[in-house]
Amino acid sequence: MESLIERAARDLLKSNYAIALTGAGMSTESGIPDFRGPNGIWTKDPEAEKRAYQTYHKFLRNPKEYWEDMLSGRSLLGDLENFKPNPGHYALTELEGMGILMSVLTQNIDGLHEKSGNKRVLEYHGSVFKLRCPSCGLRFKRDEYDLKRLALEEQLPPRCTKCGSPIKGDVVHFNEPIPSDVAHESLEEAWKCDLMLVCGTSAVVYPFAQLPRIARQRQVEQERNMESGPSFVNSEAAATIIEVNAEPTPLTAEGISDYLFQGRTAEVLPKIVEAVKELS
Repeated sequence: MESLIERAARDLLKSNYAIALTGAGMSTESGIPDFRGPNGIWTKDPEAEKRAYQTYHKFLRNPKEYWEDMLSGRSLLGDLENFKPNPGHYALTELEGMGILMSVLTQNIDGLHEKSGNKRVLEYHGSVFKLRCPSCGLRFKRDEYDLKRLALEEQLPPRCTKCGSPIKGDVVHFNEPIPSDVAHESLEEAWKCDLMLVCGTSAVVYPFAQLPRIARQRQVEQERNMESGPSFVNSEAAATIIEVNAEPTPLTAEGISDYLFQGRTAEVLPKIVEAVKELS
């Protein structure tokens, strides 16, 4: 009887456009705490969660105060520069190098997918290593601005070099819209893929959690009518959805995923890659 690992390897090998969706479960294997787990940032500090819900509104109301908070460390996860990718990250990088994995869509803000060598990474919730202008959408590397000097010289907030508007950290806060470029590209990837690896995410944070459902439905617009609106039909070529997560998720319960590897991404993904190599 074929093992589940072999099944995943065969599914990957026969796919034409495989992508991966990743969440906090990928990063916890590198020692980065999640938010709501037993040792989560907000579990240990409920006040931090309350502040997180206020951050975006604070930027809109008073960008200077937003940046004073950011630079004080009260709104940051800490220094993420010292964390390193784990075997799960490198497994996805290997799949990309084999020409099997076309992109990684991640909720994580830690930059570990890029550190591991993945070339096409869509950071759905942004990155702590980047800054972004909400007005024109331009992004900057964080070290392009001497933020501490600006604070000392009372020149906060930093401003966009293109349009002059106040810029913010690239991380998407509660009640902040997903940047349109990332949202559009991610939606396109979900429509295009014929296989989706969903790794280390509980699939409860929207709109990110909608992407596996879109890939599963693979709905194709058939016609557009000005009075009745667009009409959709289901495509026969629904994407294969493979979950790798410590616990079952709503995708498991709703039958969105084809099957679940209940375990650690750092253990399961390398085994799948080895099986792909053996079957190639």
